[in-house]
Amino acid sequence: MSDAVIVALVSLVGTLIGTFGGIVTGTKLTNYRIEQLEKRVEKHNNLVERTYGIEEKLEVHEEKIKVINHRIDDLENYHKPH
Repeated sequence: MSDAVIVALVSLVGTLIGTFGGIVTGTKLTNYRIEQLEKRVEKHNNLVERTYGIEEKLEVHEEKIKVINHRIDDLENYHKPH
């Protein structure tokens, strides 16, 4: 074999190793970033669910306050001299 062919084969092997190494590294980095994003999305979804729960409880408490205020108004009006 001539020196040019040997250099070409060594270059080919080096290129292939470098290419596949880059692909593997890129894939690992992409998978890591996807996992991190999934964790952030899960935290966000939990926050949204908790917020909906708080809003529902707030509506219930607001309704209870309206009922209490109505009862107070009724009691105040009941005790006024006629």
